[in-house]
Amino acid sequence: MIKVGIVGGTGYTGVELLRLLAQHPEAHVEVITSRSEEGLCVADMYPNLRGHYDYLRFSVPDVATLGACDVVFFATPHGVAHALAGELLATGVKVIDLSADFRLRDADEWAQWYHQPHGAPDLLPEAVYGLPEVNREAIRGARLIAVPGCYPTATQLGLIPLLETGLADPATLIADCKSGVSGAGRGASVGSLLCEAGESMKAYAVAGHRHLPEIRQGLQQAAGGPVGLTFVPHLTPMIRGIHATLYARVADASVDLQALFEQRYADEPFVDVMPAGSHPETRSVRGANVCRIAVHRPQGGDLVVVLSVIDNLTKGASGQAVQNMNILFGLDERAGLQQPALLP
Repeated sequence: MIKVGIVGGTGYTGVELLRLLAQHPEAHVEVITSRSEEGLCVADMYPNLRGHYDYLRFSVPDVATLGACDVVFFATPHGVAHALAGELLATGVKVIDLSADFRLRDADEWAQWYHQPHGAPDLLPEAVYGLPEVNREAIRGARLIAVPGCYPTATQLGLIPLLETGLADPATLIADCKSGVSGAGRGASVGSLLCEAGESMKAYAVAGHRHLPEIRQGLQQAAGGPVGLTFVPHLTPMIRGIHATLYARVADASVDLQALFEQRYADEPFVDVMPAGSHPETRSVRGANVCRIAVHRPQGGDLVVVLSVIDNLTKGASGQAVQNMNILFGLDERAGLQQPALLP
């Protein structure tokens, strides 16, 4: 049985991680931390978990206690894992970070986008970007895994087949993405209030979103060179979900794009390439660790449209983190992640 520790279990990714691990056949949560909720029973904060974690209480982070685990998840805001990851790795524990702390390879670029110095630049060379559909073999031997963000997961999975094959013009990529309000986190903010977000949709961070360099980094790896990417995120009045509408110029009209996507993801348990002409909905992935993709070539032109949907808290965060854990410990990649989406 894998002994699991969780740092920062009071946010939405934390409770989603607990929900998924509650039904995992090979994992047991030993410790969960929160400085503000020390001593509180997990089931008292999250009544949906009553009967699953009645033994578990929040505690203050302690390296010795966490170091006795086999793997520690960080479900924390950016900057927190910098301080503890190195100490935990020294104990021999594996670290899977759901924050943005180790996603970018360049410490200076991270500092530019997150407005503070990177706290552990010495760990960046060994951090593995945890997108299994690209880095599965590296994940198997990793000590430190950086779980991709939600927008980056949906966008990269949608565009990678076109870039890996050299079909798409890498200079003119567009990612028009929509997110549910839970993507903003559990912290109180005016923009997340029902009266502010309900019955409305808006774009934000058009000049530059923190996920832009992460997406660009992954797409450049797929393309084997620089890419030009316009990324525009939107806030939509739903709780969960990411819908990415992706645009790429593909001059070669002879390529069967449906077959290309089906072949690229044929062996991927959590990518579902839908039948030609489909329009995937966010509700079809709610609570499931799956990315559903459809590819279109409107009017037979050279502009290809890829539709990619995920649950931002599952495949976009905690589900992908568990998927990484399964790979890391040599388990069936689908362990604890086979539940279908919630519908309606």
